[in-house]
Amino acid sequence: MECGPALPDSLVLEIFLRLPHDAVLRAGLTCRQWLAVSRDEFLWRELFYSYYRIPRAVPRHPAAVSWYREFRRLFDCIPCVEVQTLREHSDQVLHLAFSHRGHRFSSCSKDCTVKLWDTERPDGNISLVHSSSMRQFNWGYTQFSQFNADDTLLLVSGVYLGPHHSSSGEIAVISLENYTLLSRVRNKPYDVFGCWLNETHLISGNLHWIGNMTSCSVLWLNKAFQDVESENVNVVKRLFKIQNINASTIRTVMVAHCRRHDNPDLLLDYEAQSQARRQKGQQQQHHHQPLLFDLGTSGSEEEEEEGEGEERQREARCHGLPNARLPQPTISGLEHVIQSRKKVGPRELEIETQVAQMMGRAHTKAPDSSLIEPSEPGEGEDKTYLLFTTGSLTYSPHQIGIKRIKPDQMTTCGPVLGEERSSEEFFDSLDHVIDIHGHIIGMGLSPDHRYLYVNSRAWPAGCVISDPMSPPPIAEEIDLHVIDLKSLREERRSLRAHRAFTPNDECFFIFLDVSRDFVASGAEDKHGYIWDRHYNICLARLAHDDVVNSVAFSPADQELLLSASDDSTIKVWRSPRMVRLAQTPARPPRPRNLLSSWLSRNKNSTSGSSSVNGKP
Repeated sequence: MECGPALPDSLVLEIFLRLPHDAVLRAGLTCRQWLAVSRDEFLWRELFYSYYRIPRAVPRHPAAVSWYREFRRLFDCIPCVEVQTLREHSDQVLHLAFSHRGHRFSSCSKDCTVKLWDTERPDGNISLVHSSSMRQFNWGYTQFSQFNADDTLLLVSGVYLGPHHSSSGEIAVISLENYTLLSRVRNKPYDVFGCWLNETHLISGNLHWIGNMTSCSVLWLNKAFQDVESENVNVVKRLFKIQNINASTIRTVMVAHCRRHDNPDLLLDYEAQSQARRQKGQQQQHHHQPLLFDLGTSGSEEEEEEGEGEERQREARCHGLPNARLPQPTISGLEHVIQSRKKVGPRELEIETQVAQMMGRAHTKAPDSSLIEPSEPGEGEDKTYLLFTTGSLTYSPHQIGIKRIKPDQMTTCGPVLGEERSSEEFFDSLDHVIDIHGHIIGMGLSPDHRYLYVNSRAWPAGCVISDPMSPPPIAEEIDLHVIDLKSLREERRSLRAHRAFTPNDECFFIFLDVSRDFVASGAEDKHGYIWDRHYNICLARLAHDDVVNSVAFSPADQELLLSASDDSTIKVWRSPRMVRLAQTPARPPRPRNLLSSWLSRNKNSTSGSSSVNGKP
């Protein structure tokens, strides 16, 4: 006789609701009744919100099929288990970058090398493939690298070795077929970093001081290599010429290829969580006018640009300390302003800024608002945006500048020095500006280029900047902003866990990275951090022995993460799920010898027939 259950399901469920998730899973192994209750959706919904401390107003991830599987995804698929430590660098590791296929990654370091690594070894370990030293080109260190779209070329950005406070750098392009150097391009200030626009063209910067606190940033389009049969074709072309005031400069350029986003590839739905707020501002959004950046100039640099194309391949001025440990890369280009302040009084500097603003309003090319307006669903075209950090109140970068790159600007063909401008239009205006109200120390794009994530250290609320060289104090807590490049406005500012401690004039870039479901960042508190993009919760802390400068997800597998640190190591992190799979011994395949199998089967058949017939 079968006995009924000792407890009704409702009572078992009430008990399970008061247990931690691991105890619930163990209890489910007891019997079939408890197993069925341990998979109850209401149970895992309650466990999910209580364990991860997520506000109940936040809905479940739109791609999730059950609360149990969603709990398991956040618990088991986070790359938080250290599986390997790479120690081939001899100094601080500053940056990591994966190829688009995920089969290689590059690393830059204060040891002045760029190294390439293989991630597809059969044993699962990562190995060094190639290392190039850039000291022969008078570099102090390598600071940034990026693969082009088809993973055939590598852009490497570095800082010159030379006098301290110099802001000069250089970009090198390396062929990944035979690791030969194809070209070198001047880059000033060095923290422009540089980036690819497409498979064969890259963007660099140059800086000209035209006053004590007023400068001009020129962004250049460069061909990565010059074909032998096209020696008369332009290899450089000026994209934009923008004036900076109050000691600010353009830094950290990156390109966003923004598709129409009717069907974004990321499994994320910010809009569903803020639908009411979006509908409230919908009417204002349709009539949105770009925020304009009033820029001006004295006009003294126009003639200088004519000879720029030939001189910009190499610059003699350098950066760093030749016989000592190089300082962490910080805000560049301040030496000119510091020296000017010793010679000019504050009243003269204030007058210079006012004159620059008036000249900017009179001599800056007007923006085309149609280039930046958000498109209606199902309408419009793909857009390419140039994103960079800038400022208007002080030297510390506190704004995101956005400039659309039109299709005819994608190659170096055509006008080289902006002859399409009228004689009265010295400079380009920005199409859009987003003020972060704090010191920006990192930026990263989502895989589909719809969302821009920004690390910043906030200024005090209501602060007023009266001296451009004395920015407000910055918070130790790092805020991670989320900007929607479709609506061109900030979506969130609630990702916070990491910290930094350096003051304004010593701040350095902390590289972050974004995968389909997660965002990760380094920090000065000797840890890397991982958040879930949908729920805005911190899921893991990745320990190092010093500052974590960079993190990078594999584009082929977001359960593989790398972190680089001032402790001269690169750590490899995988998810608990992937670690278990790697440790599970593979089942040996069953031998299948067709001939022996057929003979054995035929022999058994023959013997069976003889036995039945009673014959020997």
